[in-house]
Amino acid sequence: MKVLVTGGAGYIGSVTVERLIAHGASVVVFDNLYQGHRAAVHPDAVFVQGDLADAAAIDETIARHQPDGIMHFASHTLVGESWQKPFLYLRDNVVNGLNLMESAVRHGVGRFILSSTANLFDDPERIPIEATERIVPGSPYGESKHILERELYWLDRACGLRHACLRYFNACGATETRGEDHHPETHLIPLVLQVALGQREHITIFGDDYDTPDGTCIRDYIHVVDLAEAHILALHSLDGGSRKYNLGTGRGYSVREVIETAREVTGHPIPTVMGPRRPGDPALLVAGNEAITRELGWRPRYATLREMVETAWRWHVAHPQGYEE
Repeated sequence: MKVLVTGGAGYIGSVTVERLIAHGASVVVFDNLYQGHRAAVHPDAVFVQGDLADAAAIDETIARHQPDGIMHFASHTLVGESWQKPFLYLRDNVVNGLNLMESAVRHGVGRFILSSTANLFDDPERIPIEATERIVPGSPYGESKHILERELYWLDRACGLRHACLRYFNACGATETRGEDHHPETHLIPLVLQVALGQREHITIFGDDYDTPDGTCIRDYIHVVDLAEAHILALHSLDGGSRKYNLGTGRGYSVREVIETAREVTGHPIPTVMGPRRPGDPALLVAGNEAITRELGWRPRYATLREMVETAWRWHVAHPQGYEE
């Protein structure tokens, strides 16, 4: 199978490309390198530098390479930024995604995997959060992914574009060669590890008065390799029709638990500073993965937070400046 991966120079995209190639797929990466890194692209992948805002560029790429399926990771993804720059998300994410979908339909690409988000569930009625949970986006970013999911629904009905929407929770971890390198960094685990590397003085805990056992927010962390494998399973499942899955381990860890685990893994004290709550941070977000487990046989390989942090730590120790070395 030949797969076009947009955003394949980014964190989750590059690891998914690595796993696709390990499974024998032929891969074309389309990325504008706005957030991604050229060094993260697997050497066996064809790389095309281009922007999804350029409809002609993506159309030419699909026409030339004729992929069997598309995995769409390219996106603006920062929840906080989406409040400050809503048009960047509500326009660019949506229009760029639609450019890609239109080209896929035009050229007869019948398989499409959307990298979606747990930010669809700002006010869940039940925990763990199953894929059937009502959607209440938590930000303009979450709304942009919701719009893309709805567009795929109609393109399936109107044009036969089979798709899977994968809503994942907190991606983390690394492979031996690919890890998390964002500028700016906003994710908890790499921020904590930067303290252990001496690149930050402390980690800020945003609120310790939540209704949780230790007062800090609880999140479901999922290893990036497990995410990648879920994308590959979903791609091969589309002969059975379109689908939506929530991806996580089904277990949550608090901010304090993450910091303590990082202390154990790194041997560093990792000082903390208390800060105020951030607007819009729910106390508890844990994924229900029953649907993908039942239907596709997916199981997280990395079951514990310690395993996930260990893989991230090894990568950051080997690449203290990320991909800029």
